[in-house]
Amino acid sequence: MIKLLLKNIKQIANAMIRFLTAGESHGKELTVIIEGLPSNLSVNKDDIDIELARRQSGYGRGMRMKIEKDEIEITSGVRYGRTLGSPLTMKITNRDFENWQEKMSVSPLKNRAEKITIPRPGHADLTGTFKYNYDDIRNSIERSSARETAARVAVGAVAKILLNSFDISVGSFVESIGGIYPADSALKNMLQRFDPELMHIKDLSNIADQSDVRVLEKKQEERIIRKIRQAKKNGDTLGGTMIVAAEGVPVGLGSFVHYDRRLDAAITFAIMSINAIKGVEIGAGFESADKPGSEVHDEITYDGYSFGRKTNRAGGIEGGISTGLPIIIRAAMKPIATLMSPIESVDLKTLKPVDARRERSDFVAVPACAVICEAMTAWTVADFFLQKFSGDSMEDIKSSYAAYKIRLQKQLRRF
Repeated sequence: MIKLLLKNIKQIANAMIRFLTAGESHGKELTVIIEGLPSNLSVNKDDIDIELARRQSGYGRGMRMKIEKDEIEITSGVRYGRTLGSPLTMKITNRDFENWQEKMSVSPLKNRAEKITIPRPGHADLTGTFKYNYDDIRNSIERSSARETAARVAVGAVAKILLNSFDISVGSFVESIGGIYPADSALKNMLQRFDPELMHIKDLSNIADQSDVRVLEKKQEERIIRKIRQAKKNGDTLGGTMIVAAEGVPVGLGSFVHYDRRLDAAITFAIMSINAIKGVEIGAGFESADKPGSEVHDEITYDGYSFGRKTNRAGGIEGGISTGLPIIIRAAMKPIATLMSPIESVDLKTLKPVDARRERSDFVAVPACAVICEAMTAWTVADFFLQKFSGDSMEDIKSSYAAYKIRLQKQLRRF
């Protein structure tokens, strides 16, 4: 009991802010509570709804997105447009609940919906059923659904509002879908290195938002849409890769003193927690394993005023600590598990081989996933930012941040 208590104290102590989501895919609503936000942060509902709309967009989404029009209702923690420092609560109503009231009834019913006994490979259907001792796979489907990520995008939107107050931007774009990468070699090189001198991530993200699949090249978009159409015709699904970046992050977030205080560890954990993400790398990532150190590490420069780097292969993090350069993340999303031309499974009721069941789903959700990755990156950076520049109000935090920048300027005199 004492060990468990100490573990919980440690987890709370390491996080400046935290959030908790609740709700099922076809339940009445999604709810999220954010704890630890400073007071006097200006929060605009429209800014959060814009992020929710970005998550719902993208060619290849399913019928559910035509039913829902996600928007948040703030029910606590904000007065006259500013946070109070108390827990902030938001909810997102599921419009489709009208069609699922009996199937998702909270109260016991005599005539229950037919039990689902055929799991889908690649989903949490079977593992969740075994873990929680369910006799109906529907119980696993509802909470493991990516519908929950709408609440996370709302959380990330609040984190973005906080970071924007300190000129920190987080954005994303899709690198590939179904193995189709940009044809332009210059763009390929930019994706691999992501040179912020060419264009800022906020601008790249805005360009991506104009594309139906959130890519930066028109020819690539056309090729991807053709492939999505073919996958849909075949009853199949597609995955892809995405680039997420955070610019303006100051040097010094994170630490090497403990494994769970490393910024890169926290970011990769946050991204891997997203449905269908199967790989994450920061900076050059796996590519760096194939090259000598002279072609991997970022040379240090000094211009008489500040330190810099000739490259950013480390992706903005060294030794678990932010370097001050853009944090670059690349993530890989597997194809969605629900197939309209299903593969083989086993019926838990008869224990005989059958085709996996179908569940209303998307054919491609990579563009939406990139937005969700943005949200989790923004949240993690905001958490580490507040750990370093803590305060009860925005005024306290701004004062702490200003003092830190002065300290950095003075530090060189000690050498």
